[in-house]
Amino acid sequence: MPIKYKCIIIDDEAHAIEGLERYIATMPELEIVRTYTDSLIALKEIVNGPSLDIIFLDVDMPVINGLELAKEIGKKTNKLIFTTGHTKYAYEAFESHADAYLLKPFSLGKFVITMNKLFPDQSDTENVLLSQGSEKSDDFFFVKSKSERLKLIKIRFDDVVAVESKMNYLLIFTLKDEFLTYISLTEISKTLLMHPQFIQPHRSFIINRNHIESIEGNTIRMVNNLKISIGEHYKKDFSDFIAVKVIKGAKK
Repeated sequence: MPIKYKCIIIDDEAHAIEGLERYIATMPELEIVRTYTDSLIALKEIVNGPSLDIIFLDVDMPVINGLELAKEIGKKTNKLIFTTGHTKYAYEAFESHADAYLLKPFSLGKFVITMNKLFPDQSDTENVLLSQGSEKSDDFFFVKSKSERLKLIKIRFDDVVAVESKMNYLLIFTLKDEFLTYISLTEISKTLLMHPQFIQPHRSFIINRNHIESIEGNTIRMVNNLKISIGEHYKKDFSDFIAVKVIKGAKK
């Protein structure tokens, strides 16, 4: 079983917590145990609670700001990560012995890179398991096939090339077949985006990054020749993913 790192988020803005929750959901090794919008409640419960692996802490908060709070709860966590929209707090953050500093609005790519730097051993362990082709109990899911009298079809995550929203239905492209099922893209995204190999480049598509054949301009071509345009809203996260994967040669 992979290691689970227990996380807490403290931020007085609900939308900031929701955004961070989406990012955390893409990394199966991270588990959110509590979120707080009230720093006073967070202080009381964390000081009196069990030790944690990660605390994501906003800086600019009312009553008790993140810098003050860090002095009281820093010893209760293995890693302390400040999240803020203000660069002026960077020096004070590291003076508080923060392990990382994420400047809002930060991308999914920046978040993943930061977490991999903080927990490199977990990534190495998972890569070894994947390279050995080990069969895991959670490496597949079932869907009801619309064309086969709602028969339950087993699909391995690694075999999924892409999924496409078709109004009230979803078309699942695998390496060998295609399946039409009565489920929304929003519903299946809760499962697929928990796995790091999946990314959403368009409001109607989620794709498996391992099955990208090529990228030309704004168009992604998958191994099954499916072509997908990168949506404007998703360009930043997709560009961050590409930036990490591109091997750059020496300049001449």
